Amino acid sequence: MSEMNQDNIQPLLEYIKNYVSLTTQEEAFLLSKVSYRKYLRGQYIVQQGDICKHECFVISGCTKMFHVDETGQEHILMFSIEDWWTSDMGSFITQTPADFNVMCLEPTELVMFSYDIIEELYLEIPKLERFFRQIIEKAFVASQKRIVRNFSLSAKDRYVYFKTQYPLIEKRIPQYMVASYLGITKEFLSKIKKHLLLED
Repeated sequence: MSEMNQDNIQPLLEYIKNYVSLTTQEEAFLLSKVSYRKYLRGQYIVQQGDICKHECFVISGCTKMFHVDETGQEHILMFSIEDWWTSDMGSFITQTPADFNVMCLEPTELVMFSYDIIEELYLEIPKLERFFRQIIEKAFVASQKRIVRNFSLSAKDRYVYFKTQYPLIEKRIPQYMVASYLGITKEFLSKIKKHLLLED
């Protein structure tokens, strides 16, 4: 783990303030318990089949969460950038083998909460349990809405939604990854983009 200080964790503290207010003492306790780590581009935070040991807040960088099927095909479920969370949530909560990989697409800095530390934080700072519950609820709702979009919208409309909702992400990742996230081929994505340019 890299050396951590108040500056490293400040973006997390600012993010938490959107949900709950921590005292100076509570912030200091939190700082003493979490870990800070820098990853290189291409490094894995979680690998499929391993137990996910941390819930991670992205200070800087970009990650992708994906599943590799039996044929070796990659299926991207999520990208995370600054002020987002990343991990295999199901594996983390149940402490069972992960269904997903989480890999860094850029040099990435994370604040990491281990499973045991989160439980300790809940006991010492009960309001953090409410904070994490709200985060998990938002993630669940977003996941449900994505499922609905996948079976109710055309590939073109899914791309338009992605481009509109996540313009910063689209600029930072290769087009074949956008295609994988949308569940289409990169060739089909190219056709969609050309069609949209003609419409403009």
